[in-house]
Amino acid sequence: MGAQKKGATARVSEDPEELARNPLQAILLADSFATTFRPITLERPKVLLPLVNIPMIDYTLAWLESAGVEEVFVFCCAHSKQVIDYLESSQWSSQPNFSVATIESHNSISAGDALRLIYERNVIHGDFVLISGDTVSNMLLTQALQEHKERKKKDANAIMTMVVKQSKPSPITQQSRLGTDELFMAINPVTKQLLCYEDKAEYSKGFISLDKTLIADNPSIILHNDKQDCYIDICSQEVLSLFTDNFDYQHLRRHFVKGLLVDDIMGYKIFTHEIHSSYAARIDNFRSYDTISKDIIQRWTYPFVPDVLCGSTAIKVERQGTYRASDVTLSRSAHVGSFTFIGQGTKIGNDTKISHSVVGKGCTIGSNVTIEGSYIWNNVTIEDGCQLRNAIVCDGVIMKSGAVLQPGVILSFKVVVGHQFVVPAYSKVSLLQQPTQQDSDEELEYADSTSGTGELQSEKLNGDIAPDLSETASELGTGGVGYIWSVFEGVQDEEWRHSVAPIPTDKLVKLMLDEDEEQLTQDGNVLSASGELKADSDDNGSEDENNEDSRDDYVFFEKEVEATFLRAVHENVKVDHAVLEVNALRLSYNMASVDCAGAIFYSMMKLAVESPHSSASELLKNAAEMITKWQKLLKSFLHDIDEEIEVILKFEEMCLESAKEFAALFPQVLHLLYDKEILQEDAILRWADEKEGADESDKVFLKRSEKFIQWLKEAEEEEDDD
Repeated sequence: MGAQKKGATARVSEDPEELARNPLQAILLADSFATTFRPITLERPKVLLPLVNIPMIDYTLAWLESAGVEEVFVFCCAHSKQVIDYLESSQWSSQPNFSVATIESHNSISAGDALRLIYERNVIHGDFVLISGDTVSNMLLTQALQEHKERKKKDANAIMTMVVKQSKPSPITQQSRLGTDELFMAINPVTKQLLCYEDKAEYSKGFISLDKTLIADNPSIILHNDKQDCYIDICSQEVLSLFTDNFDYQHLRRHFVKGLLVDDIMGYKIFTHEIHSSYAARIDNFRSYDTISKDIIQRWTYPFVPDVLCGSTAIKVERQGTYRASDVTLSRSAHVGSFTFIGQGTKIGNDTKISHSVVGKGCTIGSNVTIEGSYIWNNVTIEDGCQLRNAIVCDGVIMKSGAVLQPGVILSFKVVVGHQFVVPAYSKVSLLQQPTQQDSDEELEYADSTSGTGELQSEKLNGDIAPDLSETASELGTGGVGYIWSVFEGVQDEEWRHSVAPIPTDKLVKLMLDEDEEQLTQDGNVLSASGELKADSDDNGSEDENNEDSRDDYVFFEKEVEATFLRAVHENVKVDHAVLEVNALRLSYNMASVDCAGAIFYSMMKLAVESPHSSASELLKNAAEMITKWQKLLKSFLHDIDEEIEVILKFEEMCLESAKEFAALFPQVLHLLYDKEILQEDAILRWADEKEGADESDKVFLKRSEKFIQWLKEAEEEEDDD
C-alpha cells in the first residue's frame, strides 16, 4: 500500500436527499500520460486526433451526454491551450443540461496527480464516472450505476466499479484485438468483486501468484484471461481522497487498483460490471486506433457513427459501408471500395483505388494512387502513382509522385516524402527531431514543453518559425522534408505488435513455434477449462456438467471464428493469415479441425444470408461467391472423409434452424461444394448411405438431393466399368 497521509478524510455527503439531488458527474482525463502515440502527440493532444474524421474527445463527450451525465470536468496538461480552445469553440460549450468545464495543470505528470488536483478543487460532490478522452462507448450506465449504489448502501467499502467486456486474447500473440497485453482478472462469480488484476508486466515470469487467503475467503474464484478492461470506472468520492492519502499512487491500474487489492487494512473493494451487447473500448495504441476506427465504420458503435455525429446531410452512408461527404470530387475511373470514408472537399483522380481506409477533409489525391487500410487525415496531398498500405498520414503531409509507404508507417504533421521514395515499414517520420532517450510510459507527451519548447514546436509546425531541415532532406528522398525516427533498442517487437498494419505472417509463425504450452499452476491448484480454481483432488464435477461446459465452449468458439471470418472479409485479410488466426482459436479452445471447418462454413453461409438478396437465385449467387472466395480457408480444416461429412451435417442443421432460406437450395449448394472440390464424392455418398437408415423426418434433405446423389452413383459406376 502507498504511504498514507494520516488524518485525511474524504468530503463525502451522508445525506441521502442531498446525494439524490447531485447531478451525475464525470472526470475526463484529456492526457494519456503515455508515449504510445509519438511523434504525433508531440504536436497535438491525443484527444483531438481524428477518429474517422471526428476528434476522439467528441465520441467520449457524446456518449457521456447520452448516458445521463450532466457535468464533465476535463483535465488537461499537454497542449492544454489547444484542448481548451477546441472545447470553447465546439458544440460542447452550449449544450443544455450538459456542462463541460476544464481543469488545467502544468505540473501534473500522472493520472494520480490529476486526481489529487481535482480533489483539492472540491468540484466532485457524489459518485462520478472516471474515463479518458480516448474512449468510445455506447453502453447504458443505468444498470452499472444502480449496482454500484446498491452495493455502497450495503457495504461502505465498495468504492469502485470497473466496466469489463469479454475479449479473448490471441493465444499466439497474447494480446487482444486492440493490441493490449493479455490481462488476468480474478473475480468472485457471485459478488463480481475483483480480487486480482495482473497485466503482462507482472506475469512475465510465467506464473500468477494468488494469495491463499483469497481462496479461503471466497468459495469460488474464476481467473479470467478473456476480459477486456474498458477503462470506464464508476467511483465513489473516497477514490479521490485515497489518491490524496497515498502520494505514490500514480498509475490508475498499476498503482491504485492493485494497491487496493493487496491492502488488507482499510478493506476497500472494487467490483466489476460486464457488458455484453454494448460497445466500449479505449484507444491505447495504433492497433487499437485501427481496430476501433473499423468498428465505427462498421457501425458497432451506433449511434456514435460519422453520419449521426456529423449530420446525415453532411455525410452519406452508401452500400458496403462507404461514407462520403456531399462535395467530394471523384473521377469516374476512380474506385472507392467497401468500408471507406471520404471527407469534405476531397478530390480523387483517375484510376485511383481506395479501400478500407479513411480520407479526411480537403485532401488532393492524384491518379493511379493505391490506398489500402490507411488513415489519411486533413489537407493531405498525394501525387500520382503513390502507394499506401496500412499507414497513418497526418494533416498537411505531401507525398510526391511515386512515393511508397510500406505497412505500419506513421507520417506526422506536414512531412514531405520525396519523389519515388520508399518509406520503410513501421517508420515514424516527423518534422521534430527524435528525443534523445526513450521516455517511460508515465511521462507526459509534453515533457519537453515544460521549459517552453513545446510552444516553440507548435509555432514551427504552424509555419510561424520555419524549422531548419535542410541537412536532413535526404532522409526522405529528393524534395523530402522530415526526420525518420530510429527504433529504440528492445522495443522492435512493439512496432509490429501495436501497428495499424496486420501482424506479418512470418511473425505469427515464429510465435506459434515458440509458444509455451505449460499450464498455469499455483500451490496445488489448477485452472479448469472454465477458469474456476479448483484443487487437484476435487472430482465433484459430473459428466453432464462437463458436457454442458463443452457445449458452452463451442458456442463461444463459433462466435470467435465468425468474428475472425468477418474481419477477414471486411479487412481483405489474406487466406493464409486467416488460417493462422483460426488455428490460434482452435488451440485456445482445445477444438478439433472439424470444429473449425463447421464454424467457418456456418460463418460463410450466415454472411451469404445476411448479404442483400431478393430471390433464391440471388441467395445462391451470394453463397457461390462466398464459397469460391474462401474455399481455401474451409479446405484447410478438412483432412478426411469424416470431417467432410460433418460439414454436410452442419449444413443440414443450419437449414433447419438458423438459415432456413437455404433449405430449398440444399441440393444446389451441395453440388457447388462438390464442384469446388471441398466435398469429395465419397463423403456425399457415405452421408447418403448413413441417412438411408434414419427416420423419415431426418431424410428431408436426402430426398431433395436424390437427383444429384443418383448422378454421382451413375458417374461412379461408369468409372468402375471403365
